[in-house]
Amino acid sequence: MPEENDKYPESSGRRRFVKGVVGSASLAGIGTGAATAINSATSPSGAGGGITQFMAMENTAGPAPRGMPQVPIEVDSEGYLKGVWPEVKTVTQQGREVKVAEMNLGGVTYTSEWFQYCGVQTYPGVAPDADQDNYLRYTGNSKFEWQNEEVEKGAKVHVDDFADYETWGNGIGSSGIGKPAMTTWRSQDVPPSGTMVVQVIRSTKVEKMADKGDKWLQASTDQGFIANLNKCTHFCCVPSFKGLAGSAVAGATDMIYCQCHQSVYDPFNIVKKSFVALPRPEDD
Repeated sequence: MPEENDKYPESSGRRRFVKGVVGSASLAGIGTGAATAINSATSPSGAGGGITQFMAMENTAGPAPRGMPQVPIEVDSEGYLKGVWPEVKTVTQQGREVKVAEMNLGGVTYTSEWFQYCGVQTYPGVAPDADQDNYLRYTGNSKFEWQNEEVEKGAKVHVDDFADYETWGNGIGSSGIGKPAMTTWRSQDVPPSGTMVVQVIRSTKVEKMADKGDKWLQASTDQGFIANLNKCTHFCCVPSFKGLAGSAVAGATDMIYCQCHQSVYDPFNIVKKSFVALPRPEDD
């Protein structure tokens, strides 16, 4: 089964995984204020979490309660793609000292808490000081034929792999809208159940968005690349951009489409949203 076809994450064995998934689903139909109360009642104490503002690929249709969090991207001097990870520091929360990953990026407070939902809060890579290099690496058995044929699983993503992004197409929707790939991030030497999957798209649309002067987009995109943590905010499925011909039923052939419950996300409309991030587990 392709990795991105895995509709629901495997149990990690960590004690808050189920509460994370159930909690995320429960928050779908309620506001942030009410969600805070529910979160307090259902989530045991842990590190970080709480009401969090984040930048998202807008949810435009389907049952998802909000957009998927954007992962800021940078291209290094050799042309390899990295996800930007916030600066790690120690702060006091509720009378305890905890490590957080937080920084100002493009006028936005960017934190690791953006990714603390759907069980990801238990993943090793979301720990602020996890020993990871932040490079994006290709998944195997992708929905994208070009990825399966031209690059190897585990190879670092390089800008040259997307040289045809201005014309690329795969018969789903319009050609020339953007070239996608499925990658992993901050997941070297971790169990498959703890792998953070990130979708990358290179598009002229992203270049034009950044050229309009928006500080966040200028800081979080690079050479037309944009990325998101690829966990649907509805039931934690793994959607895709131009990954399924069936996306036509939802008018989403040029959008990110979740095949499980038909949620649709617009990768070219970045919006600010808020949700209640779940706490990371305490160190065992």
